[in-house]
Amino acid sequence: MKAVLSEVRAFAREEEGVALTEYLILLGLLIGGAITAVTAAGTNLSAAWEQWGSWWTTELTPK
Repeated sequence: MKAVLSEVRAFAREEEGVALTEYLILLGLLIGGAITAVTAAGTNLSAAWEQWGSWWTTELTPK
């Protein structure tokens, strides 16, 4: 356990380790934002498609 802690501390002291950590955090935020945007757009697109489909069947159906 002490060996693992010393390795983590040594990694944290290095500038490359800190930069890598910052990039990984940034990458996680970007991926989370992309997933959120795609989910929101998909939900809105689905609602719009359903509304258009119901208009199509109600307005253009012969009476």
